Amino acid sequence: MFQGSMVALITPMQANGTVDEKAFCELVEWQIAEGTEGLVPVGTTGESPTLSHAEHKRIVELCVQTARGRVPVMAGAGSNSTAEAMDFAVHAKQAGANGILVVTPYYNKPTQEGMVLHFTAIADAADLPLFIYNIPPRSVVDMTPETMGRLARHRNIAGVKDATANLARPLHQRRECGPDFIQLSGEDHTALAFMAAGGQGCISVTANIAPRLCADMHRAWREGRLADAMAIQERLVPVHDAMFAETSPAPVKYAASLQGRAAAFARLPMAPCSDVVRDRVRDAMAGAGLLN
Repeated sequence: MFQGSMVALITPMQANGTVDEKAFCELVEWQIAEGTEGLVPVGTTGESPTLSHAEHKRIVELCVQTARGRVPVMAGAGSNSTAEAMDFAVHAKQAGANGILVVTPYYNKPTQEGMVLHFTAIADAADLPLFIYNIPPRSVVDMTPETMGRLARHRNIAGVKDATANLARPLHQRRECGPDFIQLSGEDHTALAFMAAGGQGCISVTANIAPRLCADMHRAWREGRLADAMAIQERLVPVHDAMFAETSPAPVKYAASLQGRAAAFARLPMAPCSDVVRDRVRDAMAGAGLLN
């Protein structure tokens, strides 16, 4: 169910900072039409840290309702409060999500044992496939492959979104967790290399604005058309660079605004893109054929 080209969805917002539900639903429809194979709402790219709990849950509900079972929905359910993450997980189950994505607890800096206890409690709370989101640059903690191997024994812990950009990780995690543990890249630049090391797909930021190209790349990989997959990845490298030229999701929201799919607005403390980055985003998109 969880494989290939998945998108870490942005949360479109109006100029006054309210969630733009219409734009969000239209974005979901476009993603599915363009070949995206999985939807991941209210993750970091979806600005989960600055959404209220009511907004968070509403976006999950909208995503599930709009997808209508055509592609799986992996709902963001992470928090540095275990109780809050459990509540999000239970809601995702009730809303009809197919899985949940739970980030390693940021700011608290738990030990490896603390992470085992945190993820076990969340996995016990809701009978859904749980994906560990390991992103040390954002959360400051790094889950080791050994710890992941312990958690992989839980019946509800199904896989990982690995945003370490360490291409030795999927090899070590496969040894610790077994071949059935689903490994998804969380880093666009290394998506193909990650799959060569044992991954099954990528949860992508760039897919917000280039869903067809991302989907075609994954399809080419699965069909053994490696030269085609590499050609698409090379075409997208400047776009990947631009999406992270400043802190995400500011660049990708600006990129979506150039396509008329969402306003560039991101909630504070995210700042609007600088003029230099705007130019870089626009040039990269034009070079990849993403602007009309």
